[in-house]
Amino acid sequence: MTYLGELDEVKNEVYAITGNAEHPAGGDALGDFWRRAKFSVRLMFLEKEIITFALLQWACIGLGYYLWVQMLGWIPEEAWQRASKSDSASLGDYILLAWSFVCVGVTAFPLGVLSGCMGAVHFLNRQGKESTIDECLNIVLPKAWQLWVFHWIDGWWTVMRILDRLPKKNDRRTAAQKALSEALYYAWKVATIGIVPALVTGRGLVDAGKRSVDLVRVKLKDVLLLRGGYSLLCWIVGVGGYAGTIFFFIMFPNLVDFSAPVESNIYKFYVWAGVPLMVSAGLVLLFLRPIYLISACDIYADYVAGREENLMLPPPPGGARSHGAVTTAVVFALLILAAMIFRDRLGITGLLAR
Repeated sequence: MTYLGELDEVKNEVYAITGNAEHPAGGDALGDFWRRAKFSVRLMFLEKEIITFALLQWACIGLGYYLWVQMLGWIPEEAWQRASKSDSASLGDYILLAWSFVCVGVTAFPLGVLSGCMGAVHFLNRQGKESTIDECLNIVLPKAWQLWVFHWIDGWWTVMRILDRLPKKNDRRTAAQKALSEALYYAWKVATIGIVPALVTGRGLVDAGKRSVDLVRVKLKDVLLLRGGYSLLCWIVGVGGYAGTIFFFIMFPNLVDFSAPVESNIYKFYVWAGVPLMVSAGLVLLFLRPIYLISACDIYADYVAGREENLMLPPPPGGARSHGAVTTAVVFALLILAAMIFRDRLGITGLLAR
């Protein structure tokens, strides 16, 4: 079975576990998140590498977003007009979808490594050891492949869910279908809460998925409280970001000419919309996500202790730093850069214009 199949099985198992479980009230989830935030914030100021990793994640998300936006500027106005009048997908739609998948993938590599580094800081601190950026990379980079695959899958699903929640014309899905989609997505997020901690402490991706399911089974209340509080706060930030984007364009009406045809302003709109969206992303990545990751590692450490196992951080294998994953990610990024520079010669611009 492929990694994707294994992780999908993880999601299905946890969906079965949580389906009949009593979900915590919003107030209880927020209270638990606040309680855990106190420890996490203290650790962030004690081990300032976490702040560095969070800032780098924010920068990666910003670069990934504006990388994706570039293709919107390559699509001519006539192609947008044809697309708005058609109910079927065009070749340009498929190219844009593929570009979106690639942008998520190239962003997923640094996000995965940096998330793993945050977990490494927690485990080093728990063992009374000094954490440095170099030491964290020594621990995490041997698992770079697994972290990349997981964050690519997780990132793609997250992006698709965010887009799916936006208002749509001719949305024929029933309320039950929408609720099922949300439930499956929530089950995925709950199911994978232990994967990053397990990978950082030396497990393989498949084994990490299985241990994550067992973690949810054993620590169900703690996991649901943490995930519930984090999801609720992210939802609040997301709604604020949506409202903030509207307010941003009201405050700066000259940025985009809304009296002109929509098709002529798509690229410009998404460029400027990135400003308030990145503010919202910053609130999540600089505050909420580090607390969530540290708390997930804390729950995982308690789970390991309950199994009477030693929580050991694996030494770097022979000093290697998983050069293969880093090299592949760099080559992948260079290929994307080449596609951007030579898009006309490669025929990408012409295909998008069809």
